[in-house]
Amino acid sequence: MIKALIVSSAVVGAAALASPVQAENFYLNPEFNAAFSGSDYSGSVLDAGIGYEDGGFYAQIGPSVLWVDGGETEVGFSGKTGVSASVSEDLSAYGEVSFAKYEDIDAGYGLKVGTKYSF
Repeated sequence: MIKALIVSSAVVGAAALASPVQAENFYLNPEFNAAFSGSDYSGSVLDAGIGYEDGGFYAQIGPSVLWVDGGETEVGFSGKTGVSASVSEDLSAYGEVSFAKYEDIDAGYGLKVGTKYSF
């Protein structure tokens, strides 16, 4: 848990040191997600990330609250970092890695890659 916090903080810090830091590079990203399987609700999570963005790179970390259906509320933290880049005038590519850690639950990790075509 502590290692993930240190790594995420280092990524945000490295990004801040790599270019002149300006207030407009920082952001807040409150995000709510709910999970369903068919019509069965299984839980939800509220993340309150603070992040840094410069060009096509971003990194964020913050507190996270998990509500599991029929379970107890867990408080932990989550973070993510990603990049995006233009491939051509109409096509861009992106990638993101994320994690979430709560006291009584194993850490979860995510990976997202994709493209976006504008027309």
